[in-house]
Amino acid sequence: MSSLILIVRMMIFYLGFALTIVWISTTGILFLGFASYRIRTGYILLWNRYVIWSARWICGLRFEIIGAENLPASPYVALSKHQSQWETYFLQYYLAPVAIVLKRELLNVPFFGWGLRLTNPIAIDRSNPKQALKQTLEQGKAHLEDNISILIFPEGTRTQADTSAKYARGGANIAVASGVPVVPIALNAGEFWPADTLLKYPGKITLSIGKPIESTAKTSREITEEARVWIEDQVRTMKKRN
Repeated sequence: MSSLILIVRMMIFYLGFALTIVWISTTGILFLGFASYRIRTGYILLWNRYVIWSARWICGLRFEIIGAENLPASPYVALSKHQSQWETYFLQYYLAPVAIVLKRELLNVPFFGWGLRLTNPIAIDRSNPKQALKQTLEQGKAHLEDNISILIFPEGTRTQADTSAKYARGGANIAVASGVPVVPIALNAGEFWPADTLLKYPGKITLSIGKPIESTAKTSREITEEARVWIEDQVRTMKKRN
């Protein structure tokens, strides 16, 4: 596909991206700011659904899900690979009700951050790691007690499709403290929606959900390593298949 076509598709995609986030965030704040968690979150996540839909039909980004049956019926902590923005939008609605762990600065982004506030994320200050760890643990446990799962990207930031970063133990710490399982999630979205460019390349994203890792009788270090090994092995398999 020519670069011109990719650029035109990108421009159409981001036009809809911007217009819909302004509309959803503004109306959500004005009319649903005091509604229940599930009502206001369900409304805000309509935008996430639109982004994934438009990425598919405008940019040609199809997707397949493997292992959906592995998601527990009760709350859990999801540890996901992080290669692009695609999974942040997709997993928020696919795993709902779920609270995502993110950097606090995102909440100040006009419209995007304002709407994000309505979903009760766990917003941490990365400049204060000790406080961020404490906050993540406390708020994570509180969400789980309210039957809301936790979504965390243990690498902390997006990585290139062929690289990996150190996995933090924050998500496993929450699981151990709350006695809930950890669900590892692998994906290859970075091959089609790279972190370092606005361009999106047509193709099929694979998202694989692993079997739950029980947190009883295991340390957070052991759980994190088990999840890391499974995720990275899956990502390598996806790479070979493509």
